Amino acid sequence: MVETFTDPYTTADGANRAVVPFLGLKTLWMNTGTLCNLSCRNCYIESSPLNDRLAYISRSGAYQFLKEAGAHGSVTEIGFTGGEPFMNPDFLGIVEDALKFGFNVLILTNAMRPMQRLHRQFHELLRHYPDRIAVRVSLDHYSAEKHDEVRGPKSWDITWEGLKWLQSVGADVSVAGRLMWDEDEERLRQQYQALFNSNGLIVDALDPARLVLFPEMDMGADVPEITEQCWGILGKTPDSVMCASARMVVQRKGAASPTVVACTLIPYDTRFELGETLAESFQPVPLNHKHCAKFCVLGGASCSQ
Repeated sequence: MVETFTDPYTTADGANRAVVPFLGLKTLWMNTGTLCNLSCRNCYIESSPLNDRLAYISRSGAYQFLKEAGAHGSVTEIGFTGGEPFMNPDFLGIVEDALKFGFNVLILTNAMRPMQRLHRQFHELLRHYPDRIAVRVSLDHYSAEKHDEVRGPKSWDITWEGLKWLQSVGADVSVAGRLMWDEDEERLRQQYQALFNSNGLIVDALDPARLVLFPEMDMGADVPEITEQCWGILGKTPDSVMCASARMVVQRKGAASPTVVACTLIPYDTRFELGETLAESFQPVPLNHKHCAKFCVLGGASCSQ
């Protein structure tokens, strides 16, 4: 029996695998490193205080890609993810460089102590670029109990300290939750809205761009492969998938320089490593991974704004 998600161009049953053409770079992601202050249950990238498989990207390493992105002219957004980005000692310098190039910035963070220790420096950037920095904070459920079940004891309280500080300094705040609770999405959004209202957080939970609810990614799950025929069956088009218009830069531990991968979801699989420059990475991407199917196509999710 042929295993699924093996051949880049053919599915296990012999059909033509769906391939996403590159349509132009809009969002450039940078993974700041997989080290994190938390070890969250089911973290798709396995971030933790010990996981440094993706090392801290340096300011100089990031700069070359920001410069190349600027030369292409189509990039509007630089996204930062980890690990926890604020743990990277060069992080705010990299953000400042991105802003000086004229890009909008999206930062994914848990808003906990690593960010809070840099309040003064981060506030300066927010003050100088008030309309160009967006911060998306992970809040896995609308209840403290379930959020802490994923992220660890007292995570909820510390995250809310960060959320309230971000709002107090006028940051553009959104929230990321998870669809792992066997709850209807409409109910989830209503409960999140009640939570935000009771805490004075001005976030519209009914707006999918302000409360982003991500589908789960389980490598052990039975996920169908996406064929060329699936676009019509599902009523979707390849340009709706992240890798049509986004790439991510990673610094592998021990590597001499950063490299470019297809998207934020598959940083370790070398089949999705596309080159050492952005230009080299501008190529079609076969949807040859469970995350491609579950998160992007069937889940309809995207990490970008």
